Amino acid sequence: MSQEQPRRPSGHEETSGGGEQGAVRYGDVFPAVSGGLAEKPVAPQDAATMQSAENLVFGQTLKGGPAAAMQSAATANERMGAVGHDQATDATAVQGVTVSETRVPGGGRIVTEFVAGQAVGQYLARDDDDGAAATAGGGIAGPGAGAGGGASAGVAGKDITKVTIGEALEATALAAGDAPVERSDAAAIQAAEARATGLDANVPGGLAAQAQSAAAANSWAWGDEDKATLGDVLANATARLVADKPVESADALGVAGAENRNRNDGTARPGGVAASMAAAARLNRNEAVWE
Repeated sequence: MSQEQPRRPSGHEETSGGGEQGAVRYGDVFPAVSGGLAEKPVAPQDAATMQSAENLVFGQTLKGGPAAAMQSAATANERMGAVGHDQATDATAVQGVTVSETRVPGGGRIVTEFVAGQAVGQYLARDDDDGAAATAGGGIAGPGAGAGGGASAGVAGKDITKVTIGEALEATALAAGDAPVERSDAAAIQAAEARATGLDANVPGGLAAQAQSAAAANSWAWGDEDKATLGDVLANATARLVADKPVESADALGVAGAENRNRNDGTARPGGVAASMAAAARLNRNEAVWE
């Protein structure tokens, strides 16, 4: 079940979204962001709201995470006079900032951070005593973060329940279940199923076959309400796979390659199949540490 903590600034002036030339915009900080939000300059109260949301969920601001990246961008914008100290972008003030937690099989949770409804970061967290989280690669880039990087995170202890490919696919159904299935999703699901089963061909009636049919049907659908979603295809993925295995780095890379090659912008869908596989592989490696 998802637990959400929507946060929005109150009593502050909102920016018109135009900003000044040279301002650091959301599209500069988060390449996956699209539409009007991508053109809006990052404002100080936006960053403060995200920081508050992260503190509420993690107990601290994540180093290199969305809040830190937004704070760096907002500071730069304030220094150049593009935004005022008490300003928030209109999209953020109206739609808010959300941090959602979704339980995943094996003892853990997918944490996804949103700005005005668009995902800007995602992490897979274990149910440890220290509550540490493993980065899932939130697609963060720009001030305060390395290109393509995620937030610093950690996993403690030697004993760990390995996350399987089926469980990673089910995590996708929970994190991005409302997203219509696209050709890139079908390619990623096909690659994931092939690695789980060891078979070169699609399993008749399997996940890949259903995803490909859904993507083809969606390309002709009139509206989103008529389209099959990732949740429709990937619900109970573990039970529907003829074989399963723990996610390894090679599996995550193979799935990411299949997804990226079939997306127009060449980047993974936030919260999608590649992101969940990357999170699972990172957790299974048990390498990350809190900084």
